[in-house]
Amino acid sequence: MPDGSLEVNFDGLIGPSHNYGGLSYGNLASQRNEGAVANPRDAALQGLEKMRQMVKWGLVQGVLPPLARPSFDFLSGVGFTGADQVMIETAAKQAPGLLKAAYSASGMWAANAATVSPSADTADGRLHFTPANLSTMLHRSLEPPETTASLLAIFGTDDHFAVHQALPGHSCLSDEGAANHVRLCRRHGESGVGLFVFGAEVSKPAEGGGFPARQTRLASESVARTHGLEPDRTVFARQSVRAIEAGAFHNDVVCVGCLSTLFFHEYAFENVETTLADLYRAAEGRFDLQPVMVENAEVSLQDAMTSYLFNSQLLAVPGEERLLLLAPLEVQATPATRAYCERLVASNGPIGRVEYTDVRQSMRNGGGPACLRLRVVMTVEERAACHSSVLLDEARIDRLQDVVRRTYRDRVALTDLADIHFANECLVAREAVLDVLDLTELL
Repeated sequence: MPDGSLEVNFDGLIGPSHNYGGLSYGNLASQRNEGAVANPRDAALQGLEKMRQMVKWGLVQGVLPPLARPSFDFLSGVGFTGADQVMIETAAKQAPGLLKAAYSASGMWAANAATVSPSADTADGRLHFTPANLSTMLHRSLEPPETTASLLAIFGTDDHFAVHQALPGHSCLSDEGAANHVRLCRRHGESGVGLFVFGAEVSKPAEGGGFPARQTRLASESVARTHGLEPDRTVFARQSVRAIEAGAFHNDVVCVGCLSTLFFHEYAFENVETTLADLYRAAEGRFDLQPVMVENAEVSLQDAMTSYLFNSQLLAVPGEERLLLLAPLEVQATPATRAYCERLVASNGPIGRVEYTDVRQSMRNGGGPACLRLRVVMTVEERAACHSSVLLDEARIDRLQDVVRRTYRDRVALTDLADIHFANECLVAREAVLDVLDLTELL
């Protein structure tokens, strides 16, 4: 690529408070595993091993630090007073749901951290970030201020980056970040097309649905406008009600894209024909769109949701002509999706290899490989201007794994949330992570 632009994957490091609180209505895995015993140590080590594999493939891998949990500011804001121990013990007795929200490690799913538009697409030629307001779910609505602080610490140079404030936290502007956004292009350094997927026009839920539609069209349009995107290179498409009802709480559970390839389920969009026609029109003269649609007859929506086939990472690996699909082990374990992947590789399509990764701890809370990462297309100059300690090599991954082994618990039950010793351990562990990443300003 002439200008050296490439896609950097910033994974969220799974935090020490990782637990199965069952807080996410509409996320079937989260609800199904509520109350199970979690293993934060394994969870973080699994995520770091995925990052290590990316580095070995020659890709640039970044990391976002865990947020401070439990959030004592939140507990104070909902009326609990006194010393930290008193607040935790009182919340455990009076409002255990609020205590679970205060401990939630959901910030690990970096695909919800922000929507990102690379400098090749924006009016002012800067790389733009809008943190998601995550207003639909209480536990996630706590994240935007800390996420914004993390992004500013990493991308704080105004000459190269623009980190905006999250949209106002109103239901009409419900925004879940890059999990509902796909960028398509010929090469990463060239101008591309932004596909924004929404589940509701404004504040109404998707028709016929009991599960909430977490992204509104108004929010997507507001982000596109804030980033200075050209209207003729921006497509807004409605997510299908059927997908939302099946548990596709974000579009990245039924759709993923890389370069000019869009890999999606037949029921990803409410109107597939219109969505593709709009994308072809926006891509005309810039690149040849390569849609890969998986028909429901090949992989049922239920199997897609169980395995998280489309919550895989679609990657352009240096030296390989075709794309790599990095899928969770559950895809390999599900007969229909395993067979489909074998046919996919054997075809002459744009996806030429499938590899599998173990992120079971995240999967049990409803987040696969793609949920764990935020894609950021960066030029050479932008990579040089960002906080370099979050761009990983194997030595820094080793240091992070040492911290995890030393400070994270291997067993967390919901009853542990009432223990002030656990709360203190979580804060100490995060401090050690921030020290490795030279981000102690976030303490």
